[in-house]
Amino acid sequence: KWKGEGTTKNLENIVIGRCYDYIRIVNPAVGEKNCSQIWEAFKNAFINKDPCSILPKDYELFINLSLHSIPPNKSLFWENNHLLVNSFADRGRRYMSLSDTLFGFFGDFLNWCGQADSPGLDYESCPTTMECENNAVESFWRMASITYAQHSSGVIHVLLNGSADGGAYPQPGFFADYEIPNLSKDKISQIVIWVVDDIEGPDIDSCGIRSVKTLETRLKTLGYDVICTDNNKSVMFLLCLD
Repeated sequence: KWKGEGTTKNLENIVIGRCYDYIRIVNPAVGEKNCSQIWEAFKNAFINKDPCSILPKDYELFINLSLHSIPPNKSLFWENNHLLVNSFADRGRRYMSLSDTLFGFFGDFLNWCGQADSPGLDYESCPTTMECENNAVESFWRMASITYAQHSSGVIHVLLNGSADGGAYPQPGFFADYEIPNLSKDKISQIVIWVVDDIEGPDIDSCGIRSVKTLETRLKTLGYDVICTDNNKSVMFLLCLD
């Protein structure tokens, strides 16, 4: 029916397990959360609905139930380097990327959608963003990105891929469209951009040129103190290790 892969099998068990894993082991500092209630709020955002008419605001209850504070200076935004960011952030030990918050951890690398007039999940196929923008997964990550940006403070880090086709700072993109507009200017002291090339190259984008320059200009125009560094050593060491 749809071109995208279907709902991840055992979705309910996975996400409830992740929720307990998070509050008990990964980040007990967030305090008690009702994981079954969070799953219900998550599911009710998209179940029994046309899978192409799910909006970010449908996840509001889920976000409210799973929300917790993000420590200052720990936010790590990114584009085009999901796995690298996950290893670099190290489940919140070094940084707390979106995937290291409870609400992001909940959905990381999973897929899901419901069906109109049916309480079940669709395990066969789900719509891709090309087929319809307002699908369950896309709207979930939009809402999560907006929330993450609103709660970030102190020194903000952005890790971009200097080898990405089409440039390190994609437009449209989650950082450009949902995160930058939702940053709380009064809570942010500085934005540090790291542009890191793949070990084997190519070097397409760097600080001060092409799309990174566009990003730097945009942030400075908004009044932020911006620093940009090419091939940050710590990240390069991690890439070499991998």
